[in-house]
Amino acid sequence: MSYTKASVAEGDEKAPGMHFMREALDCENLGFTVLDAEAGWSGMEHDHAGDDHEEVYYLVEGTATIEVDGNEVPMDAGEAVRVAPDATRTLSASESSTFVVVGAP
Repeated sequence: MSYTKASVAEGDEKAPGMHFMREALDCENLGFTVLDAEAGWSGMEHDHAGDDHEEVYYLVEGTATIEVDGNEVPMDAGEAVRVAPDATRTLSASESSTFVVVGAP
């Protein structure tokens, strides 16, 4: 089949509000995550050096900050930030926010 369609509800909810869509969409190389974060939410610091894939964080709605290698990068709705595989990152939402996160080698 040349396409796959899935709803967020079909994604694997790894944490409250965090839906991993890769398997539901049958992606081979692309990670696709939808995150609905409550005000004050903060993710864990991590990198993807071992997987050698970069990520793009797109803020659909809300206000957030992504800390990349110790540098705080504020985000408003409609903005995207690309993070290199070996950079550490921590995402946090100052108000209720929705993100789309994509990653690939």
